[in-house]
Amino acid sequence: MRTREHVALWLAPLLLLGGLAGPATAGRLDHAEQYRACLTLAHRDARGAIESAAVWRRAGGGAAAEHCTAVALIALQQYADAAIRLEALAAELPADSRVGPAEILGQAANAWLLADRDDEALRLIDEALVMTPDAPALHVDRARILAHHGQYAAALADLDKALAADPSDDDALAFRASALRRQGRLVDALADATTALEINPDNASARLERGIIQKALGDIDAARTDWRETVERHAGTPAGDAAGQYLQSLD
Repeated sequence: MRTREHVALWLAPLLLLGGLAGPATAGRLDHAEQYRACLTLAHRDARGAIESAAVWRRAGGGAAAEHCTAVALIALQQYADAAIRLEALAAELPADSRVGPAEILGQAANAWLLADRDDEALRLIDEALVMTPDAPALHVDRARILAHHGQYAAALADLDKALAADPSDDDALAFRASALRRQGRLVDALADATTALEINPDNASARLERGIIQKALGDIDAARTDWRETVERHAGTPAGDAAGQYLQSLD
């Protein structure tokens, strides 16, 4: 499964969701535009975003301002504080919110995972799945949490459910490839990693993982090719850095 840094990169786009703030009314602040601006600021100047969200909250920003604050806290690596805010937000969402509490709980669970609080992460993702048991993304979330705790068989069960609902989810395929490899099922793992790359050739985790699997299968040249391409395509990312380290280990 992904490293802690991989999860952080995966989490950021997940948090950029709309629907927590409605459109502007005549003569009033455009909360939807304010939300977009706050999220953008959170990834550029997280402390500034927290200050902006506080001002906006007093002007009626409500749930959207709280959500932006949590995004900024994650950018500051204050994961536990973000998780607590997100869990509280899930319980207090307005009735007309287009974002459901299960989705916010899933985000809180991932924040707890980043904080290395697996028990809290699993508690929240289980709550979210009670609310929406057929949500593929939540099954992928739980698989990530279970794998982080070394429970690869349970993680595979969740990934199987996610991929049954969406066979084209290249991230889920990459995760499953990793879990299969850790169970010693290298041929199946290679098939999943290859399928993920056929769907999305820019999936850095899938290409890194396929190199690891190919090395385990004894195909050093193929592993080297995948890792070199990972470095070339994804320089400066956690996957690119990991691939560079694997290449050095071959020298």
